Amino acid sequence: MKINIRSKVKIFDLKVLVVGYGSIGKRHVKNLLKHSKVEIIICTKRTDIIFRKRCKVVDSLQKGINEKPDVALITNVTNLHIPTAIKLAKSGIDLFIEKPLSNSIKQVEELSKIIKNKKIKVMIGCNLRFHECIIKIKKLIEKNAIGKIISARVEWGSYLPDWHPYEDYRVSYAARKKMAGGIMFTCIHEIDYLYWFFGDVKEVVSFSGKYSNLELDVDDLSTALLKFKKKMIVELHLDHFQRPESRNCKIIGTKGTIYWDSDSNSVKLFDLKKKQWIKQITIKNYKRNDMYVKELKYFLNCISRKRTIDNDLKQGIKTLEIAQAILDSSKSKKVIEI
Repeated sequence: MKINIRSKVKIFDLKVLVVGYGSIGKRHVKNLLKHSKVEIIICTKRTDIIFRKRCKVVDSLQKGINEKPDVALITNVTNLHIPTAIKLAKSGIDLFIEKPLSNSIKQVEELSKIIKNKKIKVMIGCNLRFHECIIKIKKLIEKNAIGKIISARVEWGSYLPDWHPYEDYRVSYAARKKMAGGIMFTCIHEIDYLYWFFGDVKEVVSFSGKYSNLELDVDDLSTALLKFKKKMIVELHLDHFQRPESRNCKIIGTKGTIYWDSDSNSVKLFDLKKKQWIKQITIKNYKRNDMYVKELKYFLNCISRKRTIDNDLKQGIKTLEIAQAILDSSKSKKVIEI
């Protein structure tokens, strides 16, 4: 299913349960509050609820379920995603699960069975699928704009303490092993859009670990080679210590090259015949939150109109399996087949 982020989407009357009130939970609540027809219940034990007058707050998942929500946004820590999803799915509630699906394949099969039996709709929240530049790249690939794709280089490097300047990075989920942090699961966006672009991965080999002087107990660097079933290789670099932030994607084909970076927020294509770069799209006055707004509108519209959802549970599992294989390769120092 193709995502049309430019289409006007009507938000219907829905009761939405938001489970978890960290940074991403707060972002989704704030975006939901822009729509008067959406009733919001927040499930959290935190007391820093900014919009308490417009939201009902409960302190347990069961109390949230008792409110009989139409959908639930799972925005708590990664290692609680699947246990939370299982409880909600058993109650027949459609689900939006923030990336990643989990930090482990355990209980994935159990969740899948419940989803199938209860006919639950599920979407994995990966906001880059709603970034106009990423969408443009996908369209260029589908149009065979650069011929047969041979390889790609993808990078996302950023400085973890800059992510949430208002909090101590050392206690954030991204920096703590017991909360399923670490570069691979925290920065799974790149793996997700690569899977979206190119499909199944056949083999991976990786070196990952803790290399910087940041105070965390998880990997802060991962370098990997991904061999896709389409007979192409991707070099992937993820890190938590790079300054300034660098996020880019270069895709090399037999008829040209596609390039995107987050600094310019433009996609350009090198035309072999003209021997020059040609801009395909440039986003002026880029606002990061726009992706999240479009993502939620898309999800709620699919629920209200009973439409098929892109990036469903099956795709979330595929992306998780790739991430897990990268970690397994680093630990075993072997090539891992998927």
